[in-house]
Amino acid sequence: MSRPTMEDVAREAGVSRALVSLVMRKAPNVSDARRQAVLDAAARLGYRPNVLARNLASQRTHTIGVVINDFHNPFFAEVLDGIQAGGAECGYRIILGDGCRSKTGEAEAIETLIDYRVDAMIVIGPRLAVDRIIRVARIIPVVTLGRAVRSKLVMSVNNNEGEGARLAVAHLIGLGHSDIAHIDGGAGAGASPRRAGYIRAMKAAGVGSLARVVRGDFTESSGADAAEQLLRSGRMPTAIFAANDQSAIGAYGALAAHGVTVPGDVSLIGYDNISAAASRHLSLTTIDQPRTVMGREALGLAVAAVEGVRAHEPHLRVEPTLVLRSTTGSPSPSGR
Repeated sequence: MSRPTMEDVAREAGVSRALVSLVMRKAPNVSDARRQAVLDAAARLGYRPNVLARNLASQRTHTIGVVINDFHNPFFAEVLDGIQAGGAECGYRIILGDGCRSKTGEAEAIETLIDYRVDAMIVIGPRLAVDRIIRVARIIPVVTLGRAVRSKLVMSVNNNEGEGARLAVAHLIGLGHSDIAHIDGGAGAGASPRRAGYIRAMKAAGVGSLARVVRGDFTESSGADAAEQLLRSGRMPTAIFAANDQSAIGAYGALAAHGVTVPGDVSLIGYDNISAAASRHLSLTTIDQPRTVMGREALGLAVAAVEGVRAHEPHLRVEPTLVLRSTTGSPSPSGR
């Protein structure tokens, strides 16, 4: 059976096709009685408007493409909550693309979303080269989230990564730690400024010579591998600052498997404040960045650009805060 058309609805309601079109576009200059007659006829026939055709006619699709670098990372999922909530409020639908934690995956996802004629693009945690992102921004508005791009063509929403790292180190120094290792995020967005912030904070505290960076990649498995590496090093730090909560969770598990207690033997602090960090069995001290707020801000920038409204501040930076829980404490008097 073929799908009912606008002409079918017009015949069923005894009105013109033009009137049906006005009703489906929610035009105001239609009487309540005639509008209801058309809607009733559409309901009887099971008619649904051809959204794609309507959008092509208006040159807009009222969709925002969102490329997520890693669908397994809860941080990105919580940012997406903010984007979707903002989109629902202003009438924009969200179409997702999976970056597959690679530059190639991001590029393919972006090209697919452009083919779907999205009105704007939000790229969360991008790994793509800056020039590639700028080329996309010459086609449609682009907002990056979690990574600053130095270009007037690209808007951004970011957390003050360096300040977050400083807060983490300052907290541990305040507890009496000096031998503090950092599990970094490798090539992930935000990893470099967090690493640099850690090193600056260690130097500012007068313990720069004790700074140690262990390579990671923002995943639980890399956090576990980094903890194993520290355990094998022969010089276990008294505290670990992980570049995100996922790697902190991985490190926590590896330490526990070797009988190392947290925070009794080693203090542990993460970054992001994902929902799992607050779980009772973990209760991870961490650095919070307001994920849903960042998502809403990114959506707002994208929609403003689509609708021709010049953003007062196209590059937004939110400030992180320290969230104290149970995984940090003073160094053990006996050491390890």
